Amino acid sequence: MPRFFLEKMNTETPVITGSDARHIGFSLRMKPGELLTVCAEGRDYKCSINKITEDAVFLDILESSLCAAEPSIELTLYQAVPKLDKLETIIQKSVELGASRIVPVLTRRCISRPKDFAKKLERLNKIALEAAKQSGRGIIPEVMPIIDFKTAVSQMSETECPIMLYEEGGMRFSELKTEGKKSFSLLIGSEGGFDPEEAEYAEKAGINTVWLGERILRCETAPLTAISILMFITKNL
Repeated sequence: MPRFFLEKMNTETPVITGSDARHIGFSLRMKPGELLTVCAEGRDYKCSINKITEDAVFLDILESSLCAAEPSIELTLYQAVPKLDKLETIIQKSVELGASRIVPVLTRRCISRPKDFAKKLERLNKIALEAAKQSGRGIIPEVMPIIDFKTAVSQMSETECPIMLYEEGGMRFSELKTEGKKSFSLLIGSEGGFDPEEAEYAEKAGINTVWLGERILRCETAPLTAISILMFITKNL
């Protein structure tokens, strides 16, 4: 069943407009009576098409339910900026695994320092949208503008369970206290990892440093591994 997203669902007069409406009418060639799913604010609405015009698709809501694919936790990934192709992979796969938001971070050892990152945000958010559709998500995780390391740590400190993967040591995921917590943040390094001073700063701010073992993972492998583990231990995988 085709799947579309709205920021908010008007349950009295449900309608899809804009490019999605044109896609339904002209590309998919859907007709009145056919079914589609609309996702809004974490809910799935099973709908029947009532009427199609050039720029709007009017719907009848048949039933609604909480999106079963949405995890019970909110997880923000703070990713130190890698090369762009790696960042695209990280965004796609982390959305599939259940991340709620992706925030690129500039750290001392970042090799990639894009000057025109704002121009790339539209493409990166489109990747997140397509991944959300493919994986049946109930929300579209947003890719945010780049922030610096200290700002990332400050934002992470506001979550119930802030985590930083550190290649030089730390606790295991099995030692992390996650029970009853709903908001998580996860900070991952770039190709060069983290500077020791950055790790010390994060620890002093109350960030949990977690170690994945002796094997050195690529910067595009580490976030997917960590998200998978978190989803598993919080019973979302």
